[in-house]
Amino acid sequence: MGKAGDRSVVVVVPTYNERDNLGPLVERVLALDNYRMIVVDDASPDGTGDLADALARAHPGRIEVIHRCRKQGLGPAYIAGLGRALEHGAEVIVHMDADLSHNPDDVPRLVAAAEAADLVIGSRYIPGGGTVGWPIGRRALSRLGGRYARAVLGAPVHDLTGGFKAWRRETLAALDLPTMRADGYGFMIETTWRALQGGAQVVELPIVFTDRIAGASKLSRRIVLEAAILVWQLRFEAKPGATHA
Repeated sequence: MGKAGDRSVVVVVPTYNERDNLGPLVERVLALDNYRMIVVDDASPDGTGDLADALARAHPGRIEVIHRCRKQGLGPAYIAGLGRALEHGAEVIVHMDADLSHNPDDVPRLVAAAEAADLVIGSRYIPGGGTVGWPIGRRALSRLGGRYARAVLGAPVHDLTGGFKAWRRETLAALDLPTMRADGYGFMIETTWRALQGGAQVVELPIVFTDRIAGASKLSRRIVLEAAILVWQLRFEAKPGATHA
């Protein structure tokens, strides 16, 4: 496993049509430390999965590729990748976007912060954080969505929809990943909320999110609607009986 200090670290990246971005992302992440990566590809028609295999051959022992038979959604892709990282015994599991919107240089900061926190969120919406390259409408939708989720849930997190996170193993394992219901970006809200409900210590670190240069966004109206409904389901579901490990 990849190590930072004396802890094994795995970076999980879901992909769908990210051929132009995956190579630069992998090279930058692997250059940071002796991290290991898991790429979860949803049968990308642009050949992303083939590229991931080539990168795995070029970096033996550091990249694992999970090929799924069809496009099944972001949430299930993360469940597959995060579950595999747990199976491999990773002590810190990072997940991030494949399109270079999340700066790989921020990974060590998140990993270091996980020394003292159960979940570390790279946050666009705390002092020092921000977004670059988004049109006004997309920026407003993101901020509104985050504030809406925060208000409904009463969660003390400013960036509930952010997908750049570092988990301590025990916290992630306590979530019971196969029971997650969200298919799209609501997965980010659901996992953070369940961690909070389980008593996890959650901290936010500022990051600057830069809009993709290559490829197309996967955000859709269906995904937005799913997240809007999900927060109400989460608010009224029974709090898990198990305490945080």
